[in-house]
Amino acid sequence: MKNKLIAVAAALLLAGCAGLPPELGEVFGQVGGMTGAPLGEADIAAGLKEALAVGTERAVERVGVADGFWRNAAINIPLPEQLRKVEKTLRTFGQGRTVDEFHLSLNRAAEAAAPEAAAIFGTAIRSMTLTDARQILNGPDNAATEYFRGRTLPALSARFKPIVTKATASVGATRKYKDLAAKVSKVSSSFQLQDLDAYVTDRALAGLFVTLADEELKIRRDPAARTTELLKRVFGSRP
Repeated sequence: MKNKLIAVAAALLLAGCAGLPPELGEVFGQVGGMTGAPLGEADIAAGLKEALAVGTERAVERVGVADGFWRNAAINIPLPEQLRKVEKTLRTFGQGRTVDEFHLSLNRAAEAAAPEAAAIFGTAIRSMTLTDARQILNGPDNAATEYFRGRTLPALSARFKPIVTKATASVGATRKYKDLAAKVSKVSSSFQLQDLDAYVTDRALAGLFVTLADEELKIRRDPAARTTELLKRVFGSRP
């Protein structure tokens, strides 16, 4: 009877991997769910942490490459609001190419910073408790994403901003922004220069969490994203 209860608990906790990216199914197939052997809580926690590590690293890799932000409409970093208000005027005066290059450079900076998230996520994973796992299991469709947001956002921001600062300088974003700002100031006295690095950092982090939430929702709701027999059995029986 005790073994049966442990087996049921293992299946329920593994169901909590619904809050993780699709790649995690591969790892859980190796954790022991398909062997039929009951797992202790320590084994389950270790398997969950390993799965989280693999999944978050792969998710970060998808946005931390060329066009990871730029070609993704859901997370593409737009021009700062003040520039968007006068974008049409700038293009009218022949500044369209400068605007486009500046827009691209913002996204390139985010792509350069994104890989830094892997180490921060790793720290959060290592500190995960069984209580955290239960909350992910019993929480909403974005429970895993919110777990990472709550435990990593300040550290991610601190790690991202220096990378963004370096990246914007290396691709000329800061210079282009100041050039555009100077031109805008001539036609709009109310224009105020925005903290570009803070803006890109905030939008980059927002895009990263959007990506994590999308992947989490797939595994929770899309049968095609359940990549192991265990996930198919667990979620196939859910309403």
